[in-house]
Amino acid sequence: MNKKIIHKFTVSKEEEVEEESTSNKKNKETGEMEKVTTTKMVKKNVPYEVIIYQPSRRQIEDADMEFSVEMSKCIKRGILTKAMLAKKYSDSGGLLSEEDSTALIRLYKELGEIQNSLGKLSQKKKKTTNEKKKEEELTESFAEKRRKIVDLETTYQNLFNHTADTKAQNKAILWYMLNLSYVRDELDIENPLFAGETSEEKEDSYYLLDEGGDEIFDLAKEKLMTFVSFWYFSQNPSDEDFQNLEEELDAEVA
Repeated sequence: MNKKIIHKFTVSKEEEVEEESTSNKKNKETGEMEKVTTTKMVKKNVPYEVIIYQPSRRQIEDADMEFSVEMSKCIKRGILTKAMLAKKYSDSGGLLSEEDSTALIRLYKELGEIQNSLGKLSQKKKKTTNEKKKEEELTESFAEKRRKIVDLETTYQNLFNHTADTKAQNKAILWYMLNLSYVRDELDIENPLFAGETSEEKEDSYYLLDEGGDEIFDLAKEKLMTFVSFWYFSQNPSDEDFQNLEEELDAEVA
C-alpha cells in the first residue's frame, strides 16, 4: 500500500559526478576511425526530491502525546496556557478585546472537548460505522476550531508566542517534520531525512544537520518547516494550496 504524500518539492545540490563523453579518433595502427569513450569528473547540480508523507493513525497519536507531554512540562514550569492568558486579559481588560477573549476561551474549551472525544474513539480497535462517521466529523470539527483559533490569535501573535500551547504546538510540528520527511535521489533511492529509530535519535540528527551545515537540509529546511506548519494548522490543504505557498516562498528568495 502506497503512502499518501502531503507535499513534495525539489532541491538541487552541486556535486562532483562522473560524466562520459564520446569522440572519434583515428587508430594509429589501423588508420581507421574509432569511437573512444572517456570519463571525467564534473560539477553538476544534482536534484533531490524532498517528500512529506501523510502520518498514520499511530503517528498522529504519538504526535498528540508529544504535544501533551510538552504542555504538561510547560505548565509545571509556570508557563500560562493560551486559555489562561485569554482569561487573564478578559478579567483585567488587557490587550485582548472582551469579544475576542471570550471567543478564544469558548473555542479552547470546545477544542479540548473534541480532543477528549477523539481520544476515546481512537483507543477502540474495532469501530462501528457510526463511530467511524463520528470520528470523521470530530476530526473535521477539530480542524475547523483550530483554524478559527489561529485566525484570532494571529491578531495577538506576540502575546501568544510564549504560551505553553505554542511551545507544545512547536514540539508537535517538529515531531511531524522529523518523522514524515524523506529524501529521494536520482536513482529513486529513498531514505528518511533524519536518521534514527526513536524520536530522540531523530531530534539529535536534526540538530547535527542544522549545526553541521548539511547542504540538502540547509536547502530544504525553510520550506520543510513552512509546509509542515501549514499542513498542521490548515484544514485539509489542497495540492493547489501548497503550490501557491511554494510559489510565494520562491518569490521571496528571488
